[in-house]
Amino acid sequence: MAHSITKKIISYKVISNEDIAAAEQAQAEAKKIDLESMHENVTRPEVLFGSTYKIKTPQSEHALYITINDMILNMDTEYEERRPYEVFINSKNMEHFQWVLALTRVISAVFRKGGDACFLVDELKSVFDPKGGYFKKGGVFMPSLVAEIGCTIEQHLKKIGMLQTHDLDNHQKQFLEAKRKEFEAIHSDTSTLDESGNFPAKALLCAKCQTKAVVLMDGCMTCLNCGDSKCG
Repeated sequence: MAHSITKKIISYKVISNEDIAAAEQAQAEAKKIDLESMHENVTRPEVLFGSTYKIKTPQSEHALYITINDMILNMDTEYEERRPYEVFINSKNMEHFQWVLALTRVISAVFRKGGDACFLVDELKSVFDPKGGYFKKGGVFMPSLVAEIGCTIEQHLKKIGMLQTHDLDNHQKQFLEAKRKEFEAIHSDTSTLDESGNFPAKALLCAKCQTKAVVLMDGCMTCLNCGDSKCG
């Protein structure tokens, strides 16, 4: 079959029989690979790799310890991946024992079901406590204890590569650093800072990153944490 060439030829390559054979062999090997994936009937191995996170809220004198255990799928291959398998939450505070136990079992069941379990993060982070939330150290607002559990799971999923981190680029970091220095030059009194010493004590809550870091700069409300600005 003849083909009409309408664009300028900038390079070319003659495909040899060896190239064709190598491509066919690679395709055949790819088909032979039986990739292991997470599903509800997967056998639990004797050893799991886990991480434990500590949560300390102003609502309780006792901390919560969240342990997330992961399975290593397709170990020692180029397709190796780490996926969460189960969650445990422990605390000396027995006030929340009943619903915390139920929550961990449901989350663990979703993890073992397989597929994309990242939706759990948004679902948990959107839970609001009717009695009111609280601020973590650094001015980050948590609408509920369940939401902070969701943030912890989000942190773990980013750690194992299931969720992508969206860090500020160098230009944004330089902009925020310049704004912070400018604000500190105007308000040099350390008494104007919050308990963490990171942001002004009278800063407002940022709707984007949920951190008390919004201040008036150059006639515009600007977040000193994520850079969000009402002026764009």
